[in-house]
Amino acid sequence: MTATSLSPAANQLPDEGLTGKRVLVTGGTKGAGKAIAERLRAAGAQVIATARTVPDGGDPAHFLAADLSTPAGVATLLAALEARWGGVDILINNVGGSASPSGGFAPLTDEDWAQELGLNLLPAVRLDRGLLPGMLRQGAGVIIHIGSILRKMPLFDASLAYSAAKAALVTYSKGLAQEVSPKGVRVLSVSPGFVQTEAAGHLVERLAAQAGSDYDTALQGLMSSLGGIPMGRPATPGEVAELVAFLVSGRAAYLSGTEFVIDGGTLPTV
Repeated sequence: MTATSLSPAANQLPDEGLTGKRVLVTGGTKGAGKAIAERLRAAGAQVIATARTVPDGGDPAHFLAADLSTPAGVATLLAALEARWGGVDILINNVGGSASPSGGFAPLTDEDWAQELGLNLLPAVRLDRGLLPGMLRQGAGVIIHIGSILRKMPLFDASLAYSAAKAALVTYSKGLAQEVSPKGVRVLSVSPGFVQTEAAGHLVERLAAQAGSDYDTALQGLMSSLGGIPMGRPATPGEVAELVAFLVSGRAAYLSGTEFVIDGGTLPTV
């Protein structure tokens, strides 16, 4: 038998042990979250994505609308999941973002800090608290927290509060892994660098318009603000999804408590 005959067909995913697994992906209707949801669904998992609103044309069986920045929104989602599935096997805490003003520390109010923590840290904490007991009862489960390389290289002018919130998320993830890994639940964090999402594309367009330049020039300028990306381009959402798919699969059964950075070499430290 030749090596070629052992390889799966080009359009066929290998068996990753995900068939039938119950998966929740927060912030799962756009960008990397959407790519993660689609990738895991293609691997045979049952996937529910959340966002504040169900996208136009979306299948209601695949989405639950919830505002996870509030305790009430998380409680609504947990109740819906309990009614539909009775729990989950895999939780991808992807929801996050930033709306804080730029300009360093001075413009950041208590409300800005609370908003960043309320979107980038507390939804994961609340969902873990609601869904972990079921994983512990079954003695198995995987939780992924989506962080950011900005936790290691905060841009004080534009992302100070966001970076601090993501740093808190990754630190929390490490401590949680130490507690629950002996009980069969793996906890990991994934920290992307610049990802070429639709939102990122709109940002580049705005920067180009402000500077009176073209898209490619603005994109290079944005990458330079991060110190440059050795790979020469941002990541695609699909590349982030591939890393997550590996980490939640049986192929990564011995991985827990670790942060995985996917940034094309952006971080300058080892």
